[in-house]
Amino acid sequence: MKNRVIAAIMAAGIALSAGTGIAQESDNRVAAKTDWSVFVEDSPKECWGVSAPKETVNTRGGNVVAVRRSDILLFVTYRPGGGGGEVSFTGGYPFAGGSTVNLDIGGTQFELFTEGEWAWSASPQDDAKIITAMKRGSTATLTARSGRGTQTKDTFSLLGFTAALEEAEKRCGG
Repeated sequence: MKNRVIAAIMAAGIALSAGTGIAQESDNRVAAKTDWSVFVEDSPKECWGVSAPKETVNTRGGNVVAVRRSDILLFVTYRPGGGGGEVSFTGGYPFAGGSTVNLDIGGTQFELFTEGEWAWSASPQDDAKIITAMKRGSTATLTARSGRGTQTKDTFSLLGFTAALEEAEKRCGG
């Protein structure tokens, strides 16, 4: 799981400075594909497509509420020799302990498992199914619950998703 956390941090466009533990944003964007961007890091070599939501709704007790969240990102990461892409999501807050994130793509439901502020699918096989659905869909909606009980619903456009993934996979030899 630790490698997935490190990969998620990198995929979110954040790199840890060597030896300092200070986070900084990546400026290695190599392409923009409609609503998706492609980033590449060289050490370790990783490539990812990433997007921010087009719509976010936060509710508590059935009522819409204003909440503070950090970056909300959905991405797919590729590594040389790593096979297919790895789907990850950060909701911008710590998820409720033991909770899952529901991912809905055109009525097809997937479950992502959480740890801290990050969520992933259970297996590479699930990643492949999610990626296939994302290539066919127009939006992806992720519904989650924070540690404070707020329900969040983030809707991402999938315009440019396939082109971004092809670019990321090409650059990392997926």
